Amino acid sequence: MQIPILRRKPPRSPSQRLPSHAPASSAIALCDALRGYLDDQIVDQVYKAYLFGAEAHAGQQRRSGEPYIHHPVAVAEILTGLKLDSRSIIAAILHDVIEDTSTAKEELEAEFGEEVALLVDGVSKIGQIEFDSKEHAEAENFRKMLMAMSKDIRVILIKLADRLHNMRTLDALPLQKRRRVARQTMDIYAPIANRLGLHQWSRELQDLSFHYLYPNRHAAIERAIKTQQGNRKSVVKKLQSAIKAELKSSGVSAEVIGRKKSVYSIYLKMLEKRKAFKELQDIYGFRIIVDALDDCYRVLGIIHRLYKPIPGRFQDYIAIPKTNGYQSLHTVVFGAFGASLEVQIRTVEMNRVAEAGIAAHWIYKSENVTGVKAQELARQWLLDLLDTQKASGNPGEFLEHLKMDLFPDEVYVFTHQGDIKKLPRGCTALDFAYAVHTDVGNQCAGVRVNQELVSLPTVLQNGDHVEIITSGNARPTASWLNYTVTSKARASIRHYLKRQQGREAVKLGKRLLVRAVKKSSVGKIKLTNKVKKELLENLRVESWDKLLEDIGLGKRLPTMVANQIASNKRKKEGRSQQEGAEKPLAIDGAEGMLITFARCCSPVPGDNIVGFLSAGRGIVVHMFDCRNIAEYRKHPDKWVHVDWAEKVKGFFSVNIRVDTENKRGVLANVATAIAEQDSNINNVNVEERDGSFSTMRLSIEVKDRINLARILRSIRRVRGVYRVARAKG
Repeated sequence: MQIPILRRKPPRSPSQRLPSHAPASSAIALCDALRGYLDDQIVDQVYKAYLFGAEAHAGQQRRSGEPYIHHPVAVAEILTGLKLDSRSIIAAILHDVIEDTSTAKEELEAEFGEEVALLVDGVSKIGQIEFDSKEHAEAENFRKMLMAMSKDIRVILIKLADRLHNMRTLDALPLQKRRRVARQTMDIYAPIANRLGLHQWSRELQDLSFHYLYPNRHAAIERAIKTQQGNRKSVVKKLQSAIKAELKSSGVSAEVIGRKKSVYSIYLKMLEKRKAFKELQDIYGFRIIVDALDDCYRVLGIIHRLYKPIPGRFQDYIAIPKTNGYQSLHTVVFGAFGASLEVQIRTVEMNRVAEAGIAAHWIYKSENVTGVKAQELARQWLLDLLDTQKASGNPGEFLEHLKMDLFPDEVYVFTHQGDIKKLPRGCTALDFAYAVHTDVGNQCAGVRVNQELVSLPTVLQNGDHVEIITSGNARPTASWLNYTVTSKARASIRHYLKRQQGREAVKLGKRLLVRAVKKSSVGKIKLTNKVKKELLENLRVESWDKLLEDIGLGKRLPTMVANQIASNKRKKEGRSQQEGAEKPLAIDGAEGMLITFARCCSPVPGDNIVGFLSAGRGIVVHMFDCRNIAEYRKHPDKWVHVDWAEKVKGFFSVNIRVDTENKRGVLANVATAIAEQDSNINNVNVEERDGSFSTMRLSIEVKDRINLARILRSIRRVRGVYRVARAKG
């Protein structure tokens, strides 16, 4: 079979004949599109890659039945719409050859160069690694993608084009797989495209995902658009003519483009405003493209003079560009026909970046400031995501942080030095502290917003001036996670808490192991370096601290580790005597997060207690007569003999029940009685039993049993109280 004749292409040698299964028409169409902006010699290299890919994928078919090579060629055609360089196009054609064929990366490097080989390797999926779960595999796949993107952003452009073509041809897959791919696209790929400024791709990915996830809703909105299209079109034409005439009379040269919202964006608008389709007004909008930056603000003034602006709906993304480098003026106005219109105003250069996003950096080879800035902003975003990934403890956390970071409805706040920080809407003062620097967040002791002291959970608004007060004594606590929204802040707090927990676990694990060794051995066994080394080899643990941490977290039982150390020296007789004589572990209340007090019985100093090892939580302390420990009694190997230290620190939460007459002022009097005994009320719940009596359930802080007894006596003396007791269970 002869090679199809391509315009201005030299004859091919027999070794470059086109395989019979390859679709020649798609290759010709691709090369014709490339000749619009690439030299013939470079197009020849792309065609060579096509021949290579067609041969590598010989015999392979897609689910639809067409030759597999059709897919990578279609991906390359999508990228020609962005006018990407030849190496990106070649990598797109070859993006599956490493994963799906016997072709090695070295072969690609020898044939097409190191740059193409690295791009293909970056796009290739992780199919050879085994993971614990689908979630783990998905997170690892995105981690590798982000790593490759941070080295060369073109990797994600190829990956997004790959996903876009897959979504266009998703009908060939089974229903369940279609829904799974559509959900992943909606949650991850479409937001990434939007974040990188590829708005047209993002809109199409969203619409296609919406179509497969909710086919009935998609079809209903599509029908509604077609029904009203004729009437709305005439309105848009009249408004467009009015705007053009006004701009021309003001001496401004501009292109006015009418546009309609996508099906998915209309659906979101219906959900947000809780309105039916026919009640929506701003389905259509206008984009005005001018030559110079100054003209943008002139046009804004003309539009606001022509139509009344809606307060609070103006955004200046020229002065403060979006994270992906996007620049434009956005305003919403009341149109002449009673409909609100969104108007976007930008220069030709801004429009190029808005349409192509970070890909604009490769379209023209001039040293373009906007393109370079967009590239730098995108790379910084990727590096921040990778830092978040390192701080995340598991794949679930990473995917959670990634999704949060991909949906930023941004607010702009100022540092006390006048710099601008962009944060997601709803962010708090603590989020801002972590945005400045992780160490600033970890040592945040207070915040001033607009020169006034505020609490850490304070939600920031556009234009706020924020100053962070740090202290060497300040440390993150688990409660900080309740009032942070940014992925960086949450990942940093979790990372710190895990390190803190690890340090505490090592200390606790050491105490538990020493006790277990004394209990199980014939004589005193010294934990020498030799003994430790042998133990680590037997248990296949990388370090001594890791072993102690596992013991402290309850992942390994200290008795089992001690048995491994003692080996044949364990006593067969007299075990119970030794256990009875064993010195209990002293609890002083300040051990941190590795010793927790059960909420069911809320033990306080002075109570008879027992501890149980719980995986990941360390020691959970119960009262000895707690009804909830019946199951634990069947596993004596998990018991830990504990007792209160001589000097116990801090306050302990305990629950009490107070039965009272249903009279005004009783709750206030009970609260006063508690406060007089230097105790605080953490929570209170009042339950009316009938018209005459009520039951109060209170969670209060006490120092010990003596303090608790005094509080109970004080409450009993309150008029209207006829019963008070400690609540258990």
